[in-house]
Parts: sequence; structure tokens; C-alpha cells
Amino acid sequence: MTLELATAGESHGPALVAILSGLPAGLTVDRDAVNADLRRRQQGYGRSPRQQIETDEVEVLAGLRQGRTLGTPLALVVRNRDHKNWTWGMSPWPPEGEPQGKGTKEVTLPRPGHADLAGVQKYGLSDVRDALERASARHTAAHVAAGAVAKALLAAIGIDVHGSVIDGDDPARVDAARKDRDTLGGTVEVRAAGVPPGFGSYARKEDRLDARFAATLMGIQAVKSVEIGDGKELASLRGSQAHDEINPDRTRKTNRAGGLEGGMSNGEEIVARCSMKPLPTLMQPLQSVDLATGEAAQALVERSDTSAVAALAVVAEAAVAFELARAAREKFGGDALGDFVAAHRAYVERIDWQPR
Repeated sequence: MTLELATAGESHGPALVAILSGLPAGLTVDRDAVNADLRRRQQGYGRSPRQQIETDEVEVLAGLRQGRTLGTPLALVVRNRDHKNWTWGMSPWPPEGEPQGKGTKEVTLPRPGHADLAGVQKYGLSDVRDALERASARHTAAHVAAGAVAKALLAAIGIDVHGSVIDGDDPARVDAARKDRDTLGGTVEVRAAGVPPGFGSYARKEDRLDARFAATLMGIQAVKSVEIGDGKELASLRGSQAHDEINPDRTRKTNRAGGLEGGMSNGEEIVARCSMKPLPTLMQPLQSVDLATGEAAQALVERSDTSAVAALAVVAEAAVAFELARAAREKFGGDALGDFVAAHRAYVERIDWQPR
């Protein structure tokens, strides 16, 4: 049994869609909790005016009845309210009538640092918008909605996941960057408490939980580095200083490994960090090329955040939660929530483990 997620949607299209399969029947999904996470993603100092346009709320098309999962695929939808301004330009079908609103002209000015140029080259596109709409971080709203469901599943077995900003959200720095028409990056941390030993495996590279965290976090737009535990700082230490000594009760004296050893959780708190680069859409654009003429030009200027590190904390939290929920489903299975919870209880009793 495994948990899977498929998403669809463009930044200015009608909606974003997330389909989760592999959930047990009987899990309560709290609409207010999902919407609260969606609102958290929109907050933070340095966000763009679009966050005042969008009021993200989840809709459910399938897999839920009266607030409980049915054991069938769960289809979540987050509408793009800004789509009303892009109805002609982002119409799924060939639009009728005269062009109107936004998105009516081809984009031919790729932005350094974005998927624009490689995207049009890879897919043989003439309009950069055909690439940038899906590459946009707007679709992380669907991942946050799915992550909120994953957190509900984890809560059923006593696991709590929370993300926070470590660096990059200082209001003074954000104000200075906005004044200079520039952008900022930053670093966030995700912690997960209550994870028992044995999630993940050393058997295959793709089963290693640390590798899975690295992939899911690096897969977030703008993220350029990922660390588990003390990360790169461990490289400067001797082995006698770097590893977490084991107490008689099998807990650890320290947690430099970030709760992961040999590709598996070890019963300590999971700690993962990731860092994002400054956002590539600049109000004072960098040099680029006009794909229509081949001449030097300045990159596309489009509405953008000055800083999105607070949003990254929420998205990273959702990513880690989903990967943990996927590992939990693989370990404990169960078509019904009660089976899943009972398997978890039996396992922690067998290994005589208690969360700290």
C-alpha cells in the first residue's frame, strides 16, 4: 500500500487540481485545517499583490463523503480567482471573439533563473507562457492542500510536522530589496516529531527516506539546496564529534543526524532544511534574448513576490508531511483507518518505542 499524488493546473488557468490515491477509508479531513494551510502559504512579508486577489479555498470533487475519506482517490481543487482576468489568454479551448484581458500576446523574453528558455527549447514552444504557467510556484497551492490531508493521516498515529523560516524574512531587508526592485531568497526548516524508527529502508536507494526528502524538497520551485540534520556542518567534524551516541533506552544524546540514519528514521525528531534562491522575476529585469527576433533584450517583467521564504516554509512542511505519510502507508498499510492505526500500535509495541 502506498500513497500517491498527481497534480495539474497552470498559474492563471481555471484551477489547480490534486488527486491523492492510497488513503485509507475513514480519515476525517477538516476543511478549515486545509484552508488554514492554504492561507498560511499566501502570507509572509514580501508577497506580491496577487495574494490579495486569490483567496485560496479547497473544494472536493471525489473521494470524500461528509468529511470522511472513502478509500478511493481524493480529488482536491483550488480555484484561481485571477483566471477571470485571463479568460481569453488562458482558455483551454481556442478562444472566440477579440483578444481581451491578460495573456493575449506571446511571451518571447525568457527570464534568467526560470524554466522559460529551457522549457521552450525542450517542448518546441514559441510562446514562453506555455512553459512558465506550469513552472510557476502558484501550483504549490495544490501540494499544500494535499499536504494538509497527509498531516491529518500522520496525526492519527501521533506524528506532528511543522515548518518555519530560519533566514530571509527580515522586514528591513525585504523593504530594501523591494525599493531596489530586487528579490530575496532564504532558508526554512521542517521538523517532524513522533516518527518511530524504521520509516524508509537501506535496501534500495529509492527507498531511503533521506533521499526521498531531498527529492521532494529540491522539487519545490527555487530550492537549490537541502540538508538533513546538521548537514554540511558534519563534514568539518571528526567522527567522534559527528555521530549521535546511543543511550541504554535506545534514545540519542544528540540529534546531529536529524532523525535519519542509513536511510531510515531512528526515532529522534526529523529535521530537514532547504534554501531557495532569490526569485527570478525582477522589476528591474536582467539581460536576455528576444526569441522572436534573436536580438538582445531585457527579460519578461511580470508580477512577482519580493520574498517568498515564508511560503516556502509551508510548502516544505507539506512536502515532508506527504513523504512521511507515504512511508507510513508503506509500513502499516490498511484499507481502513482503524487497520492503519492498529498496525502502527502493534509495531511500536513490538519495538518498545515511546515518542519523546
